[in-house]
Amino acid sequence: MKTGYCLFLSSYNSQPTTTSMRPVDYFTKEQQKQIVEAIKQAEKNTSGEIRVHIEKRCKIDVLDRATAIFAMLKMHKTKLRNGVLFYLSIEDHKFAILGDAGINAKVPNDFWESVKETVLEQFKLGNQAEGLIKGIIMAGEKLKAHFPYKTDDVNELPDEISFGK
Repeated sequence: MKTGYCLFLSSYNSQPTTTSMRPVDYFTKEQQKQIVEAIKQAEKNTSGEIRVHIEKRCKIDVLDRATAIFAMLKMHKTKLRNGVLFYLSIEDHKFAILGDAGINAKVPNDFWESVKETVLEQFKLGNQAEGLIKGIIMAGEKLKAHFPYKTDDVNELPDEISFGK
């Protein structure tokens, strides 16, 4: 595990697939809208900042890649170091949930376990959008105890999904 990050890495299907689908087309526009709305809803409960990043394939260790994306999205620059990244590699069928150092310092080791299980349950049923939505909402609820929303809270990071190649 990378220092300063909580991680749950999981493969939700045993065999990688090859697809010509671009990451931006993996979810329908309606599903993308629902995922962004889930981020907005979750962030109403917490000062934590949640992002989703989707890529076609991860060509290096998925933890290294997710950590690089976390940095690329400047998620470590939040005031309380309370960013959360849901990383999804669609062809590899792998995902990671990373929480920044501020979260890691306050939460127990199994903090992300129920979120991971909820996401995985939906992924295994082929409901990737629903899995992310449920996971995002749960993350907001769980973060609320450690990083409650305050009236002067500023949305430090964009809520939109980011896409890789």
